[in-house]
Order: sequence, then C-alpha cells, then structure tokens
Amino acid sequence: MTGSTILVIDDDTIVRESIVAYLKGIGFKTHEAGNGQQGLHIFRECQPDLILCDLRMPVMDGLTMLSQVRSEASDIPFIVVSGAGVMTDVVEALHLGASDFLVKPIVDLEVLEYAIHRALEKAQLLMENKRYRASLEEAINSLKSSLTLLQEDQKAGRQVQMNMLPRHPLEYKDFKVDHNIIPSLYLSGDFVDYFTLSDHSFAFYLADVSGHGASSAFVTVLLKHMSISLLQDYHNNNRNGGKIRVKPSHVLSYINQSLLKTGLGKHVTVFGGIVNTRDQTLTYSFGGHFPLPVIAEEGKKVRFLEGKGLPVGLFEDAVYEDVIIDLPRQFSLTILSDGILEVLPQKSLKEKEAYLLSVIGEGADTIATLTERLGLNDIQEAPDDIAMLILARY
Repeated sequence: MTGSTILVIDDDTIVRESIVAYLKGIGFKTHEAGNGQQGLHIFRECQPDLILCDLRMPVMDGLTMLSQVRSEASDIPFIVVSGAGVMTDVVEALHLGASDFLVKPIVDLEVLEYAIHRALEKAQLLMENKRYRASLEEAINSLKSSLTLLQEDQKAGRQVQMNMLPRHPLEYKDFKVDHNIIPSLYLSGDFVDYFTLSDHSFAFYLADVSGHGASSAFVTVLLKHMSISLLQDYHNNNRNGGKIRVKPSHVLSYINQSLLKTGLGKHVTVFGGIVNTRDQTLTYSFGGHFPLPVIAEEGKKVRFLEGKGLPVGLFEDAVYEDVIIDLPRQFSLTILSDGILEVLPQKSLKEKEAYLLSVIGEGADTIATLTERLGLNDIQEAPDDIAMLILARY
C-alpha cells in the first residue's frame, strides 16, 4: 500500500510533524492538519486514502471529525489516536466506524506503519467485495434479462417447430399415421414427419437428436429441410421421365453425410419407412433407433420389429440396410423415442420393454389411447423428449 495518501490530523505540531516525516520516509504521500475543521476541509479537497486523527483537539475534535467523514465517505479507513486515559472516547470512535485505534504516545512508529497497512488492506478488500457484489448483481440482472429473452426465443422456436410438424394425421387409403411429441424443454430434439410420395406410396420417420434444447432443435430444422429437398428432387425427376425409387437406406445415408458436413457434433437416431399400397409392403431402415418399434397384428403375438443400423451423423462409413415386410390387413406399428424409457415406472430395461408390449397388445393402437395408457397426460416435466408415431391399418 506504499504510495497511498494519508491525512494526519493532530493539534500537537511536534507529534504531527514527526509522524508525517516517518510516513514520507517509508513512501507514503501525506497531508496534515492541526484540528478537525482543517482536516475536514483537506479531506474534501484531496480525498486521501486513509485518515490518522487525534481524538482530543480544539475547534473540532476527532469524534466530530469521524462522524462527519463517515456521513460523506463510509469506506475510507480512519485510525484514531488517543491518550491512555480517554478509552471511553475510543469505544465511541469504534462505534462510529473507526477502523483502528492507537494509544499515545506512539513510541514504536513501526506499530503505526503496521496499523496503516492493515487498515488499507482491509479497505481495499471491502472495496473489492463491493465491486464484486455490484458486478455480481449486474451479472444476475443481465442473466435474468437474457433468460427472459431466451424463454421468449424458445417460445418462438417452439412455435416454429410446431409449424414444421404435420398438422393433421395422414390418412392414406386405409392407412393412418399420427403422432405426439412431449418436449422436456420448450424446444424438442425429437421430430416426426410423414408425407405422400406418389399415388401409391407414402413415407414417415421418427428422429431423436442427441442432447436437448436449441442446438438439438436446430438439427430438427435441418432434417425437415433435407426431407423437403429430397421430396422435391424425387418429384422433379419423375416429372422429367425419371424413375427414382426412394429407399429409406438412401435417405439415411444422405442425412448421415449432410450432418457430418455441418460439424455440429450432433447425431440422430432414426427409424424411417415407406409404405407401398400397391405392393402392400413396408420398406424400413434403422439408424440406431431405440427402443425397437412394436408391431401388433390381429390374432398374433405383439413383437418388436427387427433391424439394426448405426446412428446417423457419427460415422463416415456407416451403411444402412432396407428391410421389406408384407403388411397384414390389420395392424399397428408403434415407434417411440428413448425418452419413453425415462418415464416408465419399471426398473429394468427388460421390464420396460415387456410393459410396452403388453400395453400395445391390449389395444393401445392410437396416439390418444397410448398416451393415456402410458400416463403421459399427467407428466409435468419430462426428463427427456418423448416422441411417438403410430402407423396403423384398421
């Protein structure tokens, strides 16, 4: 703290000058006054870093001086100097906010130096704490404002997502595709889509983006954009005499390469399929999707649909396969994101899978009945996004 400015106030000229000389000798800057009134004037003019003041002085004593200083500057260090016989004044000075006190005569001026350094360090610490609190309050207020804006942005983003989702179930001849999404936050990393391809086929998919919130929601926008682009290319080619046959495996490969090129560090688990009503077949492909889709056929045991494949957006050399199955006259195919496993009450994965099979096997073959039977209507805050899509033929 050497180099700080100290105001020395004492009516005893010899004592005052000896203290000033000592302080200058160890590197302090000084001002001096013979009484409290002079000292107050110098204090207001020069704004010293510390005040060293005698208590008993004419014109204005040290207690009055201290009281006035504290009313104008509550943080400046103020050391009082008192004779041994006036300790009641010292107590009063401490009550008024004195930083420390020394007893006259000050025989060892190193004691004075120590007291000054200690008072200056304490004052600096208090100032830093004050600045820290002010900075913290500013940060908190800024965070609150940012949080409000973020919530507004997320609400707007959620609306954008809702507008990207199919607005109505797809009813195509005697088939129906419907969905429901329960986000863990305003924005969801789960996404579904379904649309017609031709007069005898339609496509659908359920995607689960890694992570949560805005970054994951952004990838769902990319998925929507990719599916629209592929659909436009398909229609344009066919109008120009081409005969492109859309395969789910090709779509997953395209999305895989596109996501890797973005460098977002996000991957997606996907299950996608194409229903051909002329051939009465379903062609599907897995992109790391879990849990496995559940197929329920009339008069048959409910089972998981077989298939495998790597997540999309992780591996350059990922290969995806198409599986083709014949469609029965009556069935339901239920696809769920892995968020459903977080809310089921069973402890083990095997028990959760068995429970899903039993619920679907007992007739939960619509979005409304499945949502109700799984208790999803009562969820206040989902630990993970939950998406469900049901393809059915009644």
